Amino acid sequence: MSADPAASGAAVAVADPGLTKAQVAERVADGRVNSLPDRSGRSVADIVRANVFTRINAILGVLFAIVAFTGSLINGLFGLLIIANSAIGIIQEIRAKQTLDKLAIVGQTRPLVRRDGVVAEISPNEVVLDDIIEIGAGDQVVVDGVTVESVALDVDESLLTGEADAVDKAPGDQILSGSFVVAGSGAYRATKVGADAYAAQLAAEASKFTLVSSELRSGIDKILKVITWLLIPAGVLTIVNQLFISQNGLKASLLGMVAALVPMVPEGLVLMTSIAFAVGVVRLGRRKCLVNELPAIEGLARVNVVCADKTGTLTENGMRLAEVRRVDKASDGLDEERLGEVLAALAAHDPRPNASVQAIAEAFATPPQWSTTSIEPFTSAKKWSGMSFADASGDDVGNWLVGAPDVLLDPESPTAHDATEAGATGLRILLLARTDVPVDTEPADGAVAPGTVLPVALIVLEQRVRPDARSTLDYFADQHVDVKVISGDNAQSVGAVAASLGLGSVATSVDARSLPTDTDELADVVADGVTFGRVRPDQKRAMVKALQSRENTVAMTGDGVNDVLALKDADIGVAMGSGSSAARSVAQIVLLDNKFATLPYVVGEGRRVIGNIERVSNLFLTKTVYAVLLALFVGVGGVAGKVFGFASLSYPFQPIHVTISAWFTIGIPAFILSLAPNNERARTGFVRRVLLQAVPNGIIVGLATFVTYVIVNPGGAGVEIGGKDSVDLSPAQTQAATAALITLIAVAVYVLAVVARPYTWWKVVLIAVSALAYVIIFAWPWTQELFKLDSTNWQKTSVALISAAVGIVAVELVSRIVPRVAAARQAPGSAIAPSEASRERSATAESTDTP
Repeated sequence: MSADPAASGAAVAVADPGLTKAQVAERVADGRVNSLPDRSGRSVADIVRANVFTRINAILGVLFAIVAFTGSLINGLFGLLIIANSAIGIIQEIRAKQTLDKLAIVGQTRPLVRRDGVVAEISPNEVVLDDIIEIGAGDQVVVDGVTVESVALDVDESLLTGEADAVDKAPGDQILSGSFVVAGSGAYRATKVGADAYAAQLAAEASKFTLVSSELRSGIDKILKVITWLLIPAGVLTIVNQLFISQNGLKASLLGMVAALVPMVPEGLVLMTSIAFAVGVVRLGRRKCLVNELPAIEGLARVNVVCADKTGTLTENGMRLAEVRRVDKASDGLDEERLGEVLAALAAHDPRPNASVQAIAEAFATPPQWSTTSIEPFTSAKKWSGMSFADASGDDVGNWLVGAPDVLLDPESPTAHDATEAGATGLRILLLARTDVPVDTEPADGAVAPGTVLPVALIVLEQRVRPDARSTLDYFADQHVDVKVISGDNAQSVGAVAASLGLGSVATSVDARSLPTDTDELADVVADGVTFGRVRPDQKRAMVKALQSRENTVAMTGDGVNDVLALKDADIGVAMGSGSSAARSVAQIVLLDNKFATLPYVVGEGRRVIGNIERVSNLFLTKTVYAVLLALFVGVGGVAGKVFGFASLSYPFQPIHVTISAWFTIGIPAFILSLAPNNERARTGFVRRVLLQAVPNGIIVGLATFVTYVIVNPGGAGVEIGGKDSVDLSPAQTQAATAALITLIAVAVYVLAVVARPYTWWKVVLIAVSALAYVIIFAWPWTQELFKLDSTNWQKTSVALISAAVGIVAVELVSRIVPRVAAARQAPGSAIAPSEASRERSATAESTDTP
């Protein structure tokens, strides 16, 4: 095997030695360098700006200014949410940015650049204009340039043009950043760097730390837009009732309006979503997992099919040469020494040896002094490579092929049969053959290789199965995630490796050469099958699309250039860190430690994020619903009282009341729940499911609170008799407000208890602490005075507790009935909603976890 010039830094004999140190320094000084944007896509200043100037902060800021005008600063305590929302969001996103930036340095493509005749590996942002960059199979082109050297160089430009066929590049041909090498080797001169290169635009779009393009975020945005429009009529109705009907005075009316509007704003929902995503990035970063696109975390939560490549995923990249089995010594005329020279020469002259060639090079480390007269590089489509050699005197020493036995030979031939039998035990088998024409000769029609192929020997390689592969596959089985093993290797060899891990069998392994081309038929075969061999790159892509056509959410794992098309089209592409730069560039997630066992943690993190956001969304939107209803009930009730001569209805609460009502029913519990373990597989329909629970619960809370208030309402103006400028409630009104607040909080705490199911010890503690905190607030004289409460009127308090009991029963009934109704609509005859069923399944898994 030839020495690695990048590793050794040794000088190489080349036509163009590249730039000198002085020329490089000159270009750097002139700014002709491939400077790249931040990996996270946002600077610290951008992060601060984005977290401070939000719709939620704007709404709360206006409401706080109104409270400040009244002079009752204690009622402006909700204004601290502006600081908290911004600070927490900024801190978490900066942490995530730092994690992404650190991991990006480890996982980035590092081109081989020739300078002063020495080849060295550098970072992409150190490339300067006119640099000579060497490339080989699997490498991504990092800047635009012109080809200067080419050895059967084929480049895939599908990421740029959509055309899947590789393009042959000869010296003088243009080569674009964003494309990648599928076969051969060569070098190109950089002609466009930095912002001028296409790669800069590609990286800027693909690597941003972003929360867009997700059902979760778009659903929350829709909800926020509706809430923003509801604030206007609710505010107008409340101020009219407070100011003109109840005649509470301007300042008290403004406080009543603010008290009605503040709980309508789900102030923590966006914050909790941002925190959950950002914490997910940091957690995955600790496991050496680079998230190129943040919404990938959400997508992982929805995955139900994982398509895994065998080599580099289930097995380690490294291989060991077990033996070389001669086919027919009498017919090939080779002695053992000459056979060893052929194998050594094939390995030594491979410019980019893969794991198989490296294993051969280790076994045959002394190559002869031969030169190549023609080269045909390996591609995943044709499954073979070849070289024609001449010795030191220029005499021909043969045209040699190395590739898949069942491709180069008639599958029914004895040699192909022997290879298949050996492959069925999990070994990797290659065929060494010779042909009578140079290897770069175009094969005849219907032939896969040039000339007449004469088998010489079977090369038997041992594949090392990853020690963590079995536990990883068991995890996916427990989580009802189907695993499909898709490989370019022999189907029986793939089936044997998978079977050793408890997945499928050799007998059921499918040879992809027999796969149908029709999408529906292909979907049937892929859905039923488990392991697939001899799969071409275009077939991998077709198989992914076939699975997606059956409404599956597909994750594709891979490490080679043959996986790029499938990685790009899968819902979630997962690349190994040691894989080709092309595979890493198109994948949303890169496992930098090359551990397949990291994938369950990645999937689990996605489920945790999405499942918990759905839970806390129920809490926030329940509050929004009951706040809107309570404002409408009181406003309409006040107008009706004025028209029909009933007792007037002022809005029962001051802003401080609604602030404390959210502390332990939503704020603190939502934060803890958003970071807790959660194993539910996310599904589409986020907005519908959340509203299906939040709307009935919000109606119950709002109605129970309003009924309590109507019963205990003292009538008349709600403020002290001391004057129109007073902002304090009268004693009777304070008692009525306290009673209504007890009902609201009691039912809201029970909504929290329902949302927190299934219970674990820490969830029980969380609910108990929340309930105890409110008991203290309502019973302790100091907190009663501080928060303008009065629970001394037991008659009114009794009414509040009775109404709360009725509301709690109603919430429990809704929690049992609504999922069954929803499930019945989706699947007639179903007794329990999918979300409830999955929560029950995950109860055991969660019982041992802590947030």
